[in-house]
Amino acid sequence: MSKERTLGEDRDKTLGASRERTLGVLGNGQLGRMFVQAAQAMGFKTIVFDPEAKTNGVLSPAAQVSSGFVNAAFTDTEALQSLAEQCFAVTTEFENVPAQALAFLADPALSVGVAPRASAVRIAQDRVLEKAHFASCGVPTAPYYVLKGEADIATVPPDFYPAILKTARMGYDGKGQVTVHSADALQAAWSGLLQVVCVLEKRLPLASECSVLLARGADGHTIHWPVQRNVHVDGILATTEVELNESPQEAMLVAAAQKIATDLDYVGVLCVEFFILADGTWVVNEIAPRPHNSGHVTMDASSMSQFEAQARVTAGLPLVQPRQHSSCVMINLLGDRWFEGVDSASPREPDWARVLALGSAAVGVHLHLYGKAEARAGRKMGHINVTAATLAEAWQTAASIQQLLR
Repeated sequence: MSKERTLGEDRDKTLGASRERTLGVLGNGQLGRMFVQAAQAMGFKTIVFDPEAKTNGVLSPAAQVSSGFVNAAFTDTEALQSLAEQCFAVTTEFENVPAQALAFLADPALSVGVAPRASAVRIAQDRVLEKAHFASCGVPTAPYYVLKGEADIATVPPDFYPAILKTARMGYDGKGQVTVHSADALQAAWSGLLQVVCVLEKRLPLASECSVLLARGADGHTIHWPVQRNVHVDGILATTEVELNESPQEAMLVAAAQKIATDLDYVGVLCVEFFILADGTWVVNEIAPRPHNSGHVTMDASSMSQFEAQARVTAGLPLVQPRQHSSCVMINLLGDRWFEGVDSASPREPDWARVLALGSAAVGVHLHLYGKAEARAGRKMGHINVTAATLAEAWQTAASIQQLLR
């Protein structure tokens, strides 16, 4: 037997012996990468499970930093069982992991903790079920119709437009959404979406968008971070801001988010997105059963990041209410910035040295890159957190960064 084979066997034995210190994550993107890094900081080993191992020959973000990787489909029950044999608990890093995979791992015979639970993810993956859950919680939503067939389109009154047609499943970052202004436009848009089940939401005058990030343990104990205020461009998060003080309205949003999580019997990190309307009222938009882009501010502005909280919940460790110690502005770094002012065929790495030089004793500039192989327009490549004592100070430096990157 070769030495290489022997070393491989020893490594496998070590992994098996350390099952009680190994966490699994379904998904191989940047959220998985940051979860893995947080879990490793707490002394855990990690195994990433995903159908895609590489992009253009480069390991995907989470696999780059994980101590193990299982390259298999989420429907591969043999591979899922292998994961369960190597991990004592498993979580997810994106919302479209099939709920049946989580249900399979939760089989008591496998003795694996699973967070979030399949029942909650199944609701979060379907806008029809999601809105029904909001209604059962008494949390207001935008007026909507469920479209399952041709007859449903005829039930929409003429004064309901403009409206937004959204696929019930598999929509994120503005995908699977079409704005419509008439019944004819609705018919065309629904046909364009292949006549799948959709939700038609009345378009309301918005003042702002925000999100509540919370974490809930299996014991029901819930923690949360200050409300994040978000700006989206073309359906993708562009910036998030958070400050130290919480307004009475924000306290109401936190209470609504906690009600949504409690009634789901949710376990894990959950993001609840809200719309603040022009008249000052609010409605819930959707939930994400995982860490969230807007929650990246927690990595540098809070005593506990969303990823540390995810590791704690997954491992069954105590949650303590985090302390927000700084105001923060998060700038989402899309691949477009690699093409600013250059030939579109030749992307160029931004000058991070000049960006980081904008930090000072009073203002922190924190760069987080995701290790992706190729920059593309609209692709999330990283983010920058700007921290300061006040939001105004953070924005002053963030504006300079934005200008520099352009």
